[in-house]
Amino acid sequence: MKHVALEQLKAVAEVHPDQFRPVLTRPERLERWAELLERDPGRHLRTLPGTEYAPTRERDTMRRFGSPISVAFADPMLRAAGLEGDSYGEAKRFFEMSDRQLHEIVCYCHFGATVTGAAAAGCIRAAMRGPRLGIFTWLRQAFAH
Repeated sequence: MKHVALEQLKAVAEVHPDQFRPVLTRPERLERWAELLERDPGRHLRTLPGTEYAPTRERDTMRRFGSPISVAFADPMLRAAGLEGDSYGEAKRFFEMSDRQLHEIVCYCHFGATVTGAAAAGCIRAAMRGPRLGIFTWLRQAFAH
């Protein structure tokens, strides 16, 4: 078997890279992201300021080197699965998160200038469990059962 570079192969064959893209479910993508962050739980990662106030177009292009999102983008497995960048909008699309969920993980207003890998991973795991119940909903459910 002869091994050749992808560029050399493209010269003699039609190459479809998406054909080899691993298919990861949303929970698998989120779990992978959390695991990456937990590899260095004390690492201080940069947050994104004002995600809740920025217009959608501006918010979607927000990015910071050394953010929880950039940790995900540095992973070859997530990139192979379709993560195309380390912007807020790309993370929202790839991880299928709402603005509220992603805001809880990366925004300055929750953590200050940095968030630890462990804290960001905890927020990702919380997003995997679904929306939190408000106090009144929780009380109503507690007394109804």
